[in-house]
Amino acid sequence: MGGLAIIARELGYEVSGTDANVYPPMSNQLEASGITLFEGYKAEHLDPAPDLVIIGNAMSRGNPMVEYILDRGIPYTSGPQWLADHALQDRWVLAVAGTHGKTTTTSMLAWILEDANLNPGFLIGGVAENFGISARLGEHPFFVIEADEYDTAFFDKRSKFVHYRPRTAILNNLEFDHADIFDDLDAIKRQFHHLVRTVPQTGQIIYPSVETNIKDVLEQGCWSETQTIGDDAEKNDWSLKAIKSDYGHFSVTLNDETHEVRWALIGEYNAKNALAAVAAARHAGVTPKVACESLNRFKSVKRRMELLDTINDVTVYDDFAHHPTAIEKTLEALRRHVGEARIISILEPRSNTMKMGVHKTSLAYSLSNADLSYIFQPDDLDWNLNDSFETFDKDKHQIFSSIGDIIQTVVAVAEPDDHILIMSNGSFGGIHKQLIHALKSK
Repeated sequence: MGGLAIIARELGYEVSGTDANVYPPMSNQLEASGITLFEGYKAEHLDPAPDLVIIGNAMSRGNPMVEYILDRGIPYTSGPQWLADHALQDRWVLAVAGTHGKTTTTSMLAWILEDANLNPGFLIGGVAENFGISARLGEHPFFVIEADEYDTAFFDKRSKFVHYRPRTAILNNLEFDHADIFDDLDAIKRQFHHLVRTVPQTGQIIYPSVETNIKDVLEQGCWSETQTIGDDAEKNDWSLKAIKSDYGHFSVTLNDETHEVRWALIGEYNAKNALAAVAAARHAGVTPKVACESLNRFKSVKRRMELLDTINDVTVYDDFAHHPTAIEKTLEALRRHVGEARIISILEPRSNTMKMGVHKTSLAYSLSNADLSYIFQPDDLDWNLNDSFETFDKDKHQIFSSIGDIIQTVVAVAEPDDHILIMSNGSFGGIHKQLIHALKSK
C-alpha cells in the first residue's frame, strides 16, 4: 500500500494514508514523497471526504473507516484495481508470481532492466537495495510487479495478480499456502490459471519444468509462448550450473550461449530466481549477456538472508522465510556457504498458514540443516509446536514462549564462527536488535 501511495503521488495526486501503526522505513519514504500519514483507523481522517479511497486487503467489515466509507457513499476501490486503471494501462507488465521468491525475483528483474537503461516502473513487496525504495512509476513501456496470489480486498476475493494483465509472466513455483483464504491447492491453481488466461498470445510465460503444479495449471489451457528453466540443458530452454557450491558463482545457458554470474548472493533458489529474471528480461529485449553482467551488481533485498552484524566472529542474519520450503532452502544455502561451521536458527512461525498448523508435519524437517534450532511459540498459534518436533532430537530443537528466553539461551551457547539465522515474516518482537546488543554485551 505504501508503494501504491508513492506511485499515486508521482502521478500528481494529493495523497494521504492511514495504518494501525506508522513507522520507518516506509513512513520515511512516504513523508519524503509529500504524503500525509495518519495513525489509527478513525473516521475523522476522511473529513473532508477524499475523491477516492484505496482500501487494502488487510481491511475488513467492522473497521471504523470502512464502515464510514460505505455509509457515506465515498468512492472506493482496491489497490490492484487502482494500479491497473491508473498505472498499468498501455504498459508492458512483467509479473512475478509464485509461492516463494517473488520479492527477490521481481527486484532482480527490475534491476536488470534498470541497468540496461530502460528505467522501468516497479512495485515490489520489499526494499530492493539497488534502488533503496519499493516502488516507482518509471518510464514507458516497462513495469515490473510482484504478483501476489493473496486476495484483492474484502469486496473482491480474486487474487491480486488477476488485475495486472502481464505480457511477460514468471510462474516460479506453486505450493499450498494462505490457508486462511484458500481451501486447498486446487483453489490456488484455479487463481493461477486465471492469471495465465490474461497473458496475450504474443506474451510469454516462464516456469521451472520440474514444477508439476505449474504444469497442471498450464494444462488447463495456455495460449502464450512458454519458456522452461531448470538444471538440465537438454530438457529446458534455459539452464544453470553451479560453479561454486553455494551458487555465489554459476553459469546461465540458452541454447549454445553461456554466461557466468559472480554475485554477493548464495543459494540454488536464488540462482534459479536469477535464471527466471534473465529469461524474462530477454523477452523485454535485454540480452542474456547484459542481464548476467547486471546480476553481478545486484545487491539483494532487505530481510532476505540479510547480514545484520558480526560480533566476536558470531554472524547474525535476518531472513523473511515464512514457509517450510523457504526455510529449508534458506538453511541449505547457508550450509553450503559456511561448510561445517555451526548454524543456529531462530524461527517465529508467524504467517496465517503457519498459525493454523497446516505445515506442522514439515516444519521440523525444514530446520534439519541447522545444528541448533530455537522456535518461538506465540500466544496466537492454534497448535502446539511440540507436536511437530516430538520425534526429533530434543537437544537440537527447543521451543520457547518468551523472546527474552531465546535471546538468553542463544547468547549463552554462541561461540566464535557460529552463524545465527533469524527467520520471521514480521518484526519478531524486535529480537534482532536485542540479540545483537546482548551478544555485544556478553
